[in-house]
This record gives sequence, structure tokens and C-alpha cells, in this order.
Amino acid sequence: METPIYQVDAFTSTVFSGNPAAVCPLGEWLPDEVMQAIARENNLSETAFFVPEGDSYKIRWFTPEAEVDLCGHATLASAYVILKLLETSRTQVQFFSRSGLLTVSLEADLLAMNFPSQLPRPCEIPPMLVSGLGMEPSEILCSEDYFAVYESEDDIKRLEPDMNALCSIGMRGVIVTAPGRDADFVSRFFAPRLGIPEDPVTGSAHCALIPYWSRRLDKKELHARQISRRGGELFCRDLGDRVEISGCAALYMSGTINIWG
Repeated sequence: METPIYQVDAFTSTVFSGNPAAVCPLGEWLPDEVMQAIARENNLSETAFFVPEGDSYKIRWFTPEAEVDLCGHATLASAYVILKLLETSRTQVQFFSRSGLLTVSLEADLLAMNFPSQLPRPCEIPPMLVSGLGMEPSEILCSEDYFAVYESEDDIKRLEPDMNALCSIGMRGVIVTAPGRDADFVSRFFAPRLGIPEDPVTGSAHCALIPYWSRRLDKKELHARQISRRGGELFCRDLGDRVEISGCAALYMSGTINIWG
């Protein structure tokens, strides 16, 4: 059996930066264990699979270790494949997912994703979180992830987390963020429990980052950078109970997976 595969760098206009995602268009779902094996073989932070559903698609995302409820960069990459390669007459695509309806629109060179907002809230702080980060934040909240706020971009750059310690926390991962120098805010994201020590650019983390910084800065439109080694740029809007997360994407590779039964 053969299935097409694309590798797309998301939240960047050039290859070798942003966040690489694998994208597999399917006619029907493969067995879960096969999709998980493909994601493990790809060894990228996310592999997206989608199947047609009328004029829309159903989408699922897998890390090398587990299926997840929401992934931004692999959704952006999937929309790129559909709107730029497979159905070039379209300017919008809808995905049905575990996290509800996700819409992506093509706006000039940007792909704009409409996602649910996840305002961070106060929470109990596990002892291993602060020790795992290695530097005391000024504030810790949580959404789907722990959300640690620091004073400066330099603080975020200096972090060298203990991944073994962060593996022990109960949530998906840890967002760290601070005001940016040439952006409204910067962030990094760690999810070693899911096999992702540091994610290069994390669209889904911005479901929490956007409402937090929108309120703190009293701005609805925000410019963000994720300052991992590869780096990425995001253009954001706070829409109330939804957020808009926009970015570019670049095709790195296309090919065929051969699955032998």
C-alpha cells in the first residue's frame, strides 16, 4: 500500500526554519497503530493525517509518541498542501477535529487559522515544574499546558530545562513567554512527555498566548516570535472566544510512503 506524504516548514517563508510537519492525505483512515508508526518513523514533532468529509476534511495529529487533540503548525501545513498543491482554486478549508471546527483561509502569502481561545488560568504548581525550568518565573498559569511568564526575552533564551523533570508533570507541555524586543511577545514550548523536548514553533500554544498578551498589552492584533533554534513568526488576532493565528509555509519535500503488510 502506498500513500502520499509531504513535509512542510510552517510559520516561515523559507525552508530549514519554522516547524517541519509531515502531512499525509488519505482516502480513508489507516488503523491507529499504523498512523502512530508513521509518525514515529517520521520522527517530527507532528504528523497530520486528513480524510475528505464532504467539502471539508477530518484531521488528526500524532507526535512520535501519542495522538494529540490540537496542533497548529501541522494544521497550517495541511492547509498549505490542500490550498497550494491539491485544490488550488480554493481559498479556504475547514477541518473537523477533536478540538472542534478549525478554519484556515489563504490571505495573500499568509495562511490564517481560526482556533479556539484558551485563556490561561491560575492553577496548582507542581514542585518539579520550577526546578525543571531552572529559573523562577514571575507567574505560572495553565491552559492545556503550564504557562510560565518571565520578565524578558533574554530570560526565555537562557532557559535550559531539565527534560527529565518536565516529563513528570501532568499536562501536555510547558509554554514559557515574555515581552519581545522586536515583537509583542516571544515564547518557547517544551513537551518531552510527548517525545518533543522543544517544539520549534507551536501554533496551538498561541491559543493561550494570544488572549493572555492581548489583555496584558490591551491589543487585539499581535506580532509573535517563537525563539527556538529554528525560529518562527506568527501574526495573531484576539477574536474573543476564538483566535486567529497566521503564518507562511514552505514545501520542503514530497514523496510516497510504502507500507508493506
